[in-house]
Amino acid sequence: MLGALARKFFGSANDRRIKGYQARVDAINALEPEIAALSDEALKARTAEFRKQLSEGKTLDDILVPAFATVREAAKRTLGQRHFDVQLVGGMVLHEGDIAEMKTGEGKTLVATLPVYLNALAGNGVHVVTVNDYLAKRDSSWMGQIYSFLGMTTGVIVHGLDDVERQAAYACDITYGTNNEYGFDYLRDNMKYRLEDMVQRGHFFAIVDEVDSILIDEARTPLIISGPLDDRSEFYNTIDTYIPKLEKKTDFEIDEKQRTVTLTEAGMEKIENLLQEAGQLKGDSLYDVENVSVVHHINQALRAHSLFQRDKDYIVRDGEVVIIDEFTGRMMPGRRYSEGLHQALEAKEHQPVQPENQTLASITFQNYFRMYDKLAGMTGTAATEADELFDIYKLEVIEVPTNVPIARLDEDDEVYRTAEEKHRAILAEIELANKRMQPVLVGTASIEKSEVLGEYLAKNGYKQIDFGNPKALEKLYAAARAGKPAKLFAVLNARFHEQEAYIVAEAGVPGAITIATNMAGRGTDIKLGGSLEMRSQIETADITDETEKKAKIEQIKADIERFREMVLKSEEVIEIEPAKGSKPAKTITKPGGLYIIGSERHESRRIDNQLRGRAGRQGDPGRTKFYLSLEDDLMRIFGSDRLDTMLTRLGLKEGEAIIHPWINKALEKAQQKVEARNFDIRKNLLKFDDVQNDQRKAIFDQRVDLMRDQNVAETVSDMRHALVDDLVAKHVPEHAYAEQWDVAGLKDELKRVLDLDLPVDEWAKEEGIADEEMLARIEKRVDELMAAKTAQFGPDVMRYVEKSVLLQTLDHLWREHLVMLDHLRQVIGLRGYGQRDPLQEYKSEAFNLFESLIAHLREAVTAQLVRVEIVPPDEQPELPQMEVHKLNPNTGEDDMAFAQAALAPIPAAQRDPQNPATWGKIGRNEDCPCGSGKKFKHCHGKYA
Repeated sequence: MLGALARKFFGSANDRRIKGYQARVDAINALEPEIAALSDEALKARTAEFRKQLSEGKTLDDILVPAFATVREAAKRTLGQRHFDVQLVGGMVLHEGDIAEMKTGEGKTLVATLPVYLNALAGNGVHVVTVNDYLAKRDSSWMGQIYSFLGMTTGVIVHGLDDVERQAAYACDITYGTNNEYGFDYLRDNMKYRLEDMVQRGHFFAIVDEVDSILIDEARTPLIISGPLDDRSEFYNTIDTYIPKLEKKTDFEIDEKQRTVTLTEAGMEKIENLLQEAGQLKGDSLYDVENVSVVHHINQALRAHSLFQRDKDYIVRDGEVVIIDEFTGRMMPGRRYSEGLHQALEAKEHQPVQPENQTLASITFQNYFRMYDKLAGMTGTAATEADELFDIYKLEVIEVPTNVPIARLDEDDEVYRTAEEKHRAILAEIELANKRMQPVLVGTASIEKSEVLGEYLAKNGYKQIDFGNPKALEKLYAAARAGKPAKLFAVLNARFHEQEAYIVAEAGVPGAITIATNMAGRGTDIKLGGSLEMRSQIETADITDETEKKAKIEQIKADIERFREMVLKSEEVIEIEPAKGSKPAKTITKPGGLYIIGSERHESRRIDNQLRGRAGRQGDPGRTKFYLSLEDDLMRIFGSDRLDTMLTRLGLKEGEAIIHPWINKALEKAQQKVEARNFDIRKNLLKFDDVQNDQRKAIFDQRVDLMRDQNVAETVSDMRHALVDDLVAKHVPEHAYAEQWDVAGLKDELKRVLDLDLPVDEWAKEEGIADEEMLARIEKRVDELMAAKTAQFGPDVMRYVEKSVLLQTLDHLWREHLVMLDHLRQVIGLRGYGQRDPLQEYKSEAFNLFESLIAHLREAVTAQLVRVEIVPPDEQPELPQMEVHKLNPNTGEDDMAFAQAALAPIPAAQRDPQNPATWGKIGRNEDCPCGSGKKFKHCHGKYA
């Protein structure tokens, strides 16, 4: 109460922050006449002037006012758009590294140009992050007009570009791209072998569009670059045949809240018998250690069948199982579930099963975006997630006022008992709106539900628009001109991804009915009356005569203006009959404009707000209402089982709905609980990933240092000496008597690791020899061996080989380390049963594994370099072409291709079992050439 009273007198913290920007807004406005008088050349010259001021010691804050005034004028001259005062405020929020929450239609794309230009003046590159390739291309070419006018370069990163094109785009002053492309480029850069091949040039400043969608929703799944493992597609198909034989409740139990499924005792017994009959089980029990992999695959197949629904969680397209983003309803091609789940889904849908992958590199969006020196974001809906955004990214959410007050009516929800009753109510409301020619946008939570609603409309006399036909909307336009409903509807979901912008743009035409999955990040405004840009693009595509084209555009403009007036006047007028003897009839008017109907509530309030925000843009009238049923996922999973019984007892008849503000508050509380739970899960996962991230930074920084070094001989020498130190310390302990030395063990290790047969047993018998003397002699022999190799091959070739072996071995061991961390993470939770904190245990174990990685790196690099042999090109056997990494830091050319044979396989006939130097490169699973009968990886290849 006291807080509310204080806010009334002093304003909220948000109000005070907004008020603090007013002085600079006034200063920018005062400069407008002066800057408007400049010629185009003089305006462009201001960019060089600003850069000069920065080089002389001024800060970006010092030049903010004139820079913003310059961008505003450039926008007027290039786009015909002038930044509103509230857009200037939004630009300042972004420049300060916070989140500007601006309602749909407030021009966030234009707002970003202000801080982007200002920060690009520093010359370090500014990244603008969008949710899809279409928006990246659109915004870069659209807003690029402003930057180009002011003498700046703009690049765009989209799927399908090669490294040269990516380097050029990142070298620009401003780069547009998607979150996935930025993240994958970072990972790929840290798998390169030359600095010149890296495409990114640092992480200075990024502005994230639809920041809540990218930094929260999509951040639940890490980015992973992977390579294929052995093909086990038949095994997945075999396991899949058993799952339909299991029965729900008796054989397995599902917990929809936690998204888990577990076999019961009866289910375990049944699957065990089925596997034994098919000969797929090793030993007698399903839970013998040899069957760990089988149990894992059964669990994944069970999850695929019981928790993942086709057309909701994924779709099948062109023989592929494509994941659907549950928040945006978009397809995510190229993204795959890990740990065999995606293969289980492919087997379930009888599609070709792709091989499992091993993680080569991975990073979460949280840790990628936290690398930027300054990060900012913009969206229409972030206030509900403000705690998470600040906690994880240190981003404060600032609500920027709208340019014109919102004139949208948000009505209370209507709750029905069954989905059938809800659908009937939605259909009745659509029909009423359609008669008034009011455009309707129906939001659904999944593809399946959008198609169910579409079928419902089709059964009741409505026809679906085919957007593959360019003339598809002519009937809708003709009906609007005649003032009669056309009874046409469009469905927007992942199946119609390509036509997305067109469908959304025309959702504001009188009488239009659009059914869409979640509207997050669509990036296209719904303008009342329709989109001039979209219609002009389609309807003038075949017109070559410029005069005729202009005339057509004028006709479209007049059409859209008339349609807009119709939509504004499509309000609903309700007459309430008075009771006998009471006052005269009462009239209620509900506004026209776009009518948003939500077909169910989402787990997150933010997604519901995004749907609502499509109506009432820039002061337009609008109306929103949600229709729910007790069979909806949110109500069914998180509501009370007794609710249906209670409503029936209270006399709720079929077709009747409950409408009350209390229902809205109860639903909001349920959503808040789910949001808090999801936040806790993400926060906990991030704590674990932070451990890996610290190690990732250390390894990636080390790689860059190694690539930057012209000569790694000193590093390799240090590793060699550290390895010898460890070997001697292990077998010849300090201050121990000579009789206590493990001389035989040291001799064997020196032979295994360093390929040196040294007389350490003879040295140990010498009078008065100490461990330091033993160490010095071994180091001297190893150094002599490496010096001889350098003299034999030449210093340049040896430096090349050292760098190549060091980087490749580091990458190989890092990949194995990632697998180990993944396995550790899966089982570390069991430590909780022993009253130990799993996170602390994970940190401790991960640190031990990292130390082990460094020790293995020293051993593996040294062992390979002491054995390396280089075969001249004319003596090389005919071998399959291997990928050669160009590592010459001096020339940048592949002028040492003969070094390809440094680790090349040599035919078995040419190998001497007694001389490892003749073995060349050996496959890890090959028999060891020494004749032991063991696989190479378990014998002489143990060090790698």
